[in-house]
Amino acid sequence: MGEIVDEISRVHREVGTRRVASDLAGTVLLRRTFGADAAEVWSAVTSPERIARWFLPVTGEFRAGGSYQLEGNAGGEILECVPGERLRVSWLFGPDPGFSEVEVRLTPEGGGTVFELEHVSVVPEEFRSQYGPGAVGIGWDLALLGLGWHLTGGGLSPEDAVEWQASPEAKAFVARSGEEWGRAFAASGADPETVTATTVATIAFYTGE
Repeated sequence: MGEIVDEISRVHREVGTRRVASDLAGTVLLRRTFGADAAEVWSAVTSPERIARWFLPVTGEFRAGGSYQLEGNAGGEILECVPGERLRVSWLFGPDPGFSEVEVRLTPEGGGTVFELEHVSVVPEEFRSQYGPGAVGIGWDLALLGLGWHLTGGGLSPEDAVEWQASPEAKAFVARSGEEWGRAFAASGADPETVTATTVATIAFYTGE
């Protein structure tokens, strides 16, 4: 349990909104510092071979203007790529995904790297009101957990990762993550009843309980 608390506490979380054309998009921001230098973190988040080791297998044309597809998950276009500093992609999933973009920003700090991930998306109001920002945030917390393990030489095989997701440890991680996203949602100005309801619903969705 101590390791779970440590991993959760390493991430700073923010919830907000942003105007995208005529729509109001929701934003989630995750920020944490990794001990690896920026070149190593950049390689881990842009190399197809390495992405498959901590996230999912990915195919595509890995250049600005190219496209990508994560196995069983999102795909889209590589909108912007500043090597070693910034990567921005569209993040589309399902038959009618709407607007959704993810941006990763890296900043060297000492011998490590400040890693920021921001996901901006327009989602149906019924989904937002039921689950809140934690529906997106918990997924990214799990991804950053995998990236952190990878950067320190650890990690799980795809088979072990599936088994781990059903473990008490994983469910405890998800519950703690959901609670932290609830706090970030409250800090954004959401009313307490909405925060409580969406936090409970999102944790139940991820844990199946």
